Amino acid sequence: METTLIVALSRQDALRRQMDVVANNLANMNTNAFKAEEMLFTDHVVGSGAPGAAEPIAFVRDVATVRDHAQGRIEATGNPLDVAIQGDGFFALEDPAGGEVYSRNGRFQLDDSGRLVTAEGAAVLTRAGSPLYFTEADTDIAIARDGTVSSASGELGQLRIVAFAKPQDLQPMGGGMYAAGAAGQDVARPHLEQGMLERSNVEPILEMERMIRVQRAYESVRNLVRNEDERIKQMLQVYAA
Repeated sequence: METTLIVALSRQDALRRQMDVVANNLANMNTNAFKAEEMLFTDHVVGSGAPGAAEPIAFVRDVATVRDHAQGRIEATGNPLDVAIQGDGFFALEDPAGGEVYSRNGRFQLDDSGRLVTAEGAAVLTRAGSPLYFTEADTDIAIARDGTVSSASGELGQLRIVAFAKPQDLQPMGGGMYAAGAAGQDVARPHLEQGMLERSNVEPILEMERMIRVQRAYESVRNLVRNEDERIKQMLQVYAA
């Protein structure tokens, strides 16, 4: 009798975590360059179902949470410091703590010293490995398709775009930034778009449908647990009689 409850509870726990993932996707549907996540499951001891279950229920183990690195839509902003990456690649950034991190969120700004930085204060790095600085004389800022940055004063540097063979191995840090365990490779011919931003690749309608399916599945398992609990009580009453 305990086996049915253990199987049902494993499914409930997995569904709860899946709901957290779906909710996080929906919460970030308007976050620049956010990548949707999805859980991978493995089923064990698949049975034929039980009273109160709409479908067979198996012992469930969530293997991992994977991130969909497909590109989000590119949207014009008109801000000359906004940059979108077309295709593969990440901006190389200098974390405020000193390490190198990566992001596809190209909403940049200038800090008090004139450095090009993210909203979190991470400096945008050039191919030379140094931050990019602007002065008051650097008007008419232009960012070419290959990442070359220039102004009225001349060429200032080239943005470093890095690609990874296994982007799934990147570790999210918050703020749309990722840490990498292994060094990436510089993209030889990046394709950047000035005055544009990559939006989230979350599909709201699909996520809402997924949320409804998870809610229904959770309710089905809850009914199974309730019915099994009632069955156990009846058995105990019979034995006690």
